This record gives sequence, C-alpha cells and structure tokens, in this order.
Amino acid sequence: MLCACSGEQYKFEEVPQSPDSLATRDFSASGLSSRTGDWESKFNENQVEDVESTLKEALSLNYEEARALLGRLEYQRGNFGAALQVLQGIDIGSLTPRMIRAIAERNKQRKPRSKAGTVLPNLMSMHSVSLLLEAILLKAKSLEKLERHEEAGKECRIIVDTIESALPNGMPEGIGEVCKLQEMFHQALELLPNLWIKAGFLDEAVTAYRRALVKPWNMDPRRLACLQKDLATTLLYGGVEVNLPSHLQVNAPTTPMSNIEEAILLLLILSRMMALQTIDWDAEIIDHLTFSLSITGMFESLADCVEQILPGIFSRADRWYFLALCYSAAGNNEAALNLLRKVCGSSESKHTPHFASYLFGAKLCSQYPNHAREGIKLSQQVIDLSKHQNEHFIVQGQQILGVCYGAAARTSVVDSERVTFQKESLNFLNAAALTGDENAEVMFSLGLENAIQRNLDAAYHNIMRYSDMTVGSFARGWQLLALVVSAQKRFKDAETIVDFALDDAGSVDQLELLRLKAVLQISQKQPKQAIETYRVLLAVIEARKELSLQAKNFGFDQAKIFRDEALTERNLEMEAWQDLTTIYTDFNSFLDAKACVDKAKLVEFFSPRSWHVTGKSFEAQSLYKEAFVSFSISLSIEPDYVPSIISTAELLIKLGMQSFPMARSFLMNALRLEPTNHDAWFNLGMVSKMEGSLQQAADCFQAAYELKFTTPVQKFE
Repeated sequence: MLCACSGEQYKFEEVPQSPDSLATRDFSASGLSSRTGDWESKFNENQVEDVESTLKEALSLNYEEARALLGRLEYQRGNFGAALQVLQGIDIGSLTPRMIRAIAERNKQRKPRSKAGTVLPNLMSMHSVSLLLEAILLKAKSLEKLERHEEAGKECRIIVDTIESALPNGMPEGIGEVCKLQEMFHQALELLPNLWIKAGFLDEAVTAYRRALVKPWNMDPRRLACLQKDLATTLLYGGVEVNLPSHLQVNAPTTPMSNIEEAILLLLILSRMMALQTIDWDAEIIDHLTFSLSITGMFESLADCVEQILPGIFSRADRWYFLALCYSAAGNNEAALNLLRKVCGSSESKHTPHFASYLFGAKLCSQYPNHAREGIKLSQQVIDLSKHQNEHFIVQGQQILGVCYGAAARTSVVDSERVTFQKESLNFLNAAALTGDENAEVMFSLGLENAIQRNLDAAYHNIMRYSDMTVGSFARGWQLLALVVSAQKRFKDAETIVDFALDDAGSVDQLELLRLKAVLQISQKQPKQAIETYRVLLAVIEARKELSLQAKNFGFDQAKIFRDEALTERNLEMEAWQDLTTIYTDFNSFLDAKACVDKAKLVEFFSPRSWHVTGKSFEAQSLYKEAFVSFSISLSIEPDYVPSIISTAELLIKLGMQSFPMARSFLMNALRLEPTNHDAWFNLGMVSKMEGSLQQAADCFQAAYELKFTTPVQKFE
C-alpha cells in the first residue's frame, strides 16, 4: 500500500509489527522532500543516532496515516463518498490530545537545539500531525461536497480547536517551513465560517470569523483581508445580532457595541490598508463602507474615506461627484455645490460632460432661491445633454428648470422679470407633466407653483392628481391640499383633510399636521381647541426627545441617524410656543404670552419670529419703544424677515407724517421680498391715503383685499 501511495519503492529493514504502531512521519514523496533540510541540520550537528531513528520512523506507517493517504487519493479523484468512508475510520478523538501535545512541544523546541537537546519519547512528529489535520480537512470538504454542511462544520472546527489548544498565543513565525500544518490551519480558518453559513448557523459563522481574527495566526495580509471583508458583510447583511464574547469586551471608545459598529471598524481598517497599498484595490469594500456609513448617518466619515482613495481609482469628476453626494447627505449642500461646480466648470470642459453632476447640481440649486439662476443654467444643460443621451431624464430636467424659474421669480426685484419667470416656470412644469407618464413629482411641483402664484383651482386639481398617483401615501400631498383649501377659505374642509392625513402619516409628518390643525382652529376662532392641539403636539415632542436620549445609550447616536427629524421636531416645538404666544397676546394674557415666548427662546434664542412675537406682545400693551427694540433685534438676526419689516412700518406710521417716507421704504422692501403679502399692501395703502395719494391707496387696498382672500393659513413653501 505504501509503495502504491508514494509511487516509489522502498526496502524495509524489518516488517512493521502492527498497523497500530506509533506513527511519526508522512511517507508521501512530498513528506520526505520537505524533511530534507531537517536531516541536513542533524548531520551538521553530528547527531547520527538521531538521523538513524528519524529514518526508521519515516519508514513506518500506521493505520491512521494509511487511511489519511487513501482518503487524500480518493478526494483528489473526486470520489467524495469513498474518501469520506475511508477517513471516517480514523479515530480523531483519541489522537487529538497527542496532536496537541506534539504541536506544543515541537513549538517549544523550535529554538536552536543544544547538543544535549533530546526529543520526548512517543512524541508524534509534525508531519504526522499535518497529515492527520489534512485528513480532517478533507473529511470536512467531502461532507461539504455531499451537502452535509453542519457535519462538515463540526469536523472543521476540530482543526481550529486543536491548534488553538496547542498554540494559545497564536501561530509563531516560521512554523510553515517545517510542515504543512500552518497551511492546513489557514484553510480550516477560511472554510469553517463558510460551512456554518451554508448550514444556516450565522452566529457560529460570526464566532468562527472572530476566532480567525483575534489572534496572530501568521496569515498573509490579503488572506486576512478576505476574512475581515467576509465578516463585515456577514455582520451587515446577516440579520443576526451576535454579541462580542466577554474576553473581547473592553471598556474603550473603540470597542464596537453592535454588529454595524464592528462591520464599520473592519471596513475602515480595510480601506486604510488599500490606501497604504497593503492590499489591492477592492471596489466592494467601498460599496459596503458606503452602505454601512449611510445607514448610520456618518456621511462626513464616508467623505473622509473617499478623499483617502488614491488617484487613478476614480476619475476627478467621479470623485468630486461622490464627495458631493456625501456632503449633501451630511447637510452641507454648499460644500456639495462647490464640488459640483468643479465638475461642471472649465477645468473639465475637455472631458465628456458628467451628466449626473449637472443633474445633481441643478437639483440642489432648485432648493435654494439664491442659487435659482445658477440652477436654470444647469437644468438647461441637463435638458440639452438628455437629448443626445439619457432621454428619459428630459422630464426631470424640465421639472427642475420649472422649479428654478419659480424660485428665481420670488427673488427677482423687477416686476417684468418676475412675471416672465413665473410664466416660464408654469410652461416648463406643464411640459414636464405632458411628457412624463404620470410622474408624481412633476405633478406635485406643478401644484405647488400654481398655489404660490395663487392659481388655486389649478393647484387643487394638480394636488388631487398627485394624491391619486401616490394613493394618498405621502403626507406632504395632504398638507399642500389642506393649505390650498384653506386659501379658498374652506377652513373646516381643510381641517377634515388634516384629520384624514393624521391617521396614516409618519411620526414627524404627524407633528407637522398637528401644528397645521391648530393653525386652522385659530383661523376658525377656536382658540381653546387650538391650545389643546398644541398641548398634544408638545407632549408628543417631549416623549420623542426622551426616547432619543435613551437611544443614545445603545450603539450609534440616534441623533446622527435621524438628524433631519430631530431638527424638524426642534423647529416645531419652537413654532408651537410662538403660536401660543400669539394666542395669549390676542387674549391680553400677557404673562402667559411671556412664559410661552421664553420657552421658544430656550429652544432657539436667535429666532427672528420669537423676537417678533415679543414685539407684538409689547405693542398690544402699548409699549411701543420696547416693541420697536424687539422688532429691531428680529431684523438684526434676519434682515429680510418680512413680518418684522411690516410691524416696524406699522409703528412708524403711528409716529406721524415725519415717519411716512421711512415706513413706505420698509413696506416697499417687504413687497420686494414677498409680493403677495396682503398686510404689506394694506399698510402701503394706509401710507398713500395719509399722504393724499388716493388712487394709489385704492389700488393698494384692492390688491390687499384680493390677496387676503387667497392667502393660506401657512406659507405654501
């Protein structure tokens, strides 16, 4: 059998005594060749007797080793069932203690031997250990091929347990030069978690990955990186929370508290290794890192990782675009726009236009009136590029262009230009609505623009179409519809719409709808009901704040994940106290009004509206000097805050003829900022009347009257 396995013929000096004799060497050709260096060292040390005993050991083969060799041959031939049958005859349980003892003792003796050094009797050789470990590994692989994954995992775990017991501090350097033990162990470390995953035991798989990573097993960096990546993906997408074992839990800021944290730490390590070129570039690592940091709201950290990517991996345009996405998601849209300007600027004019950057830049500009004119140029380029490629983006380009024209109209100081921009806005939005096949976003933008331009019937029709397209699943549609109906002075119907929307709205949307309901109740002269609605709103906000504080004790800071929601809740809390201040001021309950506005200032001290309602409260008490100071503070915080501009003008009107020119200047500025403000038109009419310009006053009063009866309870935007 030995000759058949090795392919060579040997002359035995004596017949083996029994198949159960102590085995010490693998008699395969590879086994003998790998021992050559060891024998030469013994000859150099003139230990002839040791060499003779070693040769005698090498020429003996016991029962277990014979089965291991036969199992290897059957596995190499693809006879996995036969290989399994042969390998099952090896009694690994009884051999494991000897293998552990052999590995541990041989590791102690790896230092250069002195002449007096001796080998312990009956100590299994390292080659025999390697052969038996290989047999266990092949048994596990055979079971895997036969789809008996759980049994395969148990067999493979024997290898890991054996080596860990023998080498509790990790794999020493150079051990792989002596035999195949290190290679067998590394293969087992890689195979074991995959077997548990196939068997459906994800918690066991995670444990196996961690066992492979927590100790120095002398693995190649690329091999180690593969294990780290596989563990990270299992933690991210496995759907099973596996806590760190007690011996790995350290009270330190870097200790992961959840699967996602552990996955992020692993991926950050891998990205750093790629930056240092320790391992090759792997796009999947960046994909997984993008996903994990995105779901935890750590977009700025993601931007840092992208900036560390070596040049040549991404083109400049792709890198800038990726960074712009990161900064925009982090709430820094100005930085995102600056990056997109680079992509769309002259430095990239010689390259193919980066379409996604033009589209993203136009969309960001459409959200800010002061960037609307830049957005017009970018969205026009989007439309031009879409005609030659990406034709399905023409509708989106037309929508953004229409929105940008509308925003530009609201910031224009020239009436003729404002009218032109408003007309262009509706033209492009209507074109997008006709071209787009039931595009809900286009219909919402068209409805909003019609509402802002006070085309209430058209706006009502557009929003109803939007609700039909989305099956009423978005609260913003119901909210805009309620505002349109309130502009038609159908307050009860608007409140009914809000009540209907409250049943299906999300948590933050519910808060916004509750405030809208309270404002509608005020418009219906129902202050007590409004106060009760505000009480409910503030109670819900307080409860959500307590939940957020509790969530900070677990894993990531939830304020990072739900940053926008937290900001919305904060603003709604402040606005609720400001609204209550107005209600109590109207009732001449000035102490309650002061308590409410103080609450609002605790939320945000530098809020222009808080100082404005403070001034209105002073004005109601005929404390005009204090009121004027409060309005001035409001305007110092936000110079374009229209309510305070109008209130300042009203105070100036009360001072007499000498202040009329200044009051007119304030009112004209208010109308420049907000042409549809009926209070500004009314007060301008009052100034014109007192100055004797009766025709101008009549025109102003007519405009105020018409606008008042189309004004919603809240701004459409």
